[in-house]
Amino acid sequence: MTCILYVVLCGDLMIGSFPDGPIDARSWMMICGLLLLPCGFLKNLHHVSTLSFWCMVAHLAINIIIFGYCIGNASTWAWSKVMFRIDLLEFPIALGIIVFSYTSHIFLPTLEYNLIDRSKFTCMLNWSHIAAAIFKGLFGYVGFLTWAEDTEEVITNNLPNPTFKGFVNIILVVKALLSYPLPYYAAVEIIELTFFRGRPKTTFPSVWALDGELKVWALGIRVLVVVFTITMAIFIPHFAILMGLIGSFTGTMLSFIWPCFFHLKIKAGKLAMGDIAYDYFVIFLGFLFGIIGITTSFYALVEAFQIGLPF
Repeated sequence: MTCILYVVLCGDLMIGSFPDGPIDARSWMMICGLLLLPCGFLKNLHHVSTLSFWCMVAHLAINIIIFGYCIGNASTWAWSKVMFRIDLLEFPIALGIIVFSYTSHIFLPTLEYNLIDRSKFTCMLNWSHIAAAIFKGLFGYVGFLTWAEDTEEVITNNLPNPTFKGFVNIILVVKALLSYPLPYYAAVEIIELTFFRGRPKTTFPSVWALDGELKVWALGIRVLVVVFTITMAIFIPHFAILMGLIGSFTGTMLSFIWPCFFHLKIKAGKLAMGDIAYDYFVIFLGFLFGIIGITTSFYALVEAFQIGLPF
């Protein structure tokens, strides 16, 4: 689902750069998807980490550009537009988006397993999430002050100069394409470990040949996974709503429900009553956020399909 979201983002960005061009959003998704087909050849996390490094470089460049533009327009900031109230219909979707932005759990086992010094894993996790929370809050606040109610789902589409916006959006497309391999590799690795380790461990034979290379049919399966994500992106081309739906479903399960459930199971009989009560409280919040978020996001998605694409 994360991979699907990156493909949708590429389409949104490209149509934002060339709104009057002959190519529509779905076609842009297909074109960008073709560039992702080589992901099927990724064999280890080292190759993925190289791509993720350049993704981080592109991400930093975009952040500097957007922050610089917003601060440069500080004299026109709409302070009066900031209201501390909750829209009961929109908030669950926003909450799903926020939860989604913290669902790094699928990458964590692979990441920890490949660390040279695993003792620093918890420290890395704590500081990276604290930094992310501060930055995301600041980024959203400054962005809203700059564009108020006109703030787009993809914030770079708010840039007024078409040439400048196109340049920034293309960098973001590169970032989205470079972001794709990490969740893709994690998903493929889970599929291979679950179904393709060879008999009698799994139902199907191993994807790896004796020389350490991928078998041809295994490569075909990997490419089909990429094609599947592109196809789903074409059928559900609504970025913010899809992000909220994913966050409400997978995000609440990964961030709220499963960690506490496993904690209760693994530490059964060893936890104080306060810890047990806290775990159950978080599980309750997870179910509450998930049910409300899925319902409102699905309703918004149905409405969006009835209205049609905004481009």
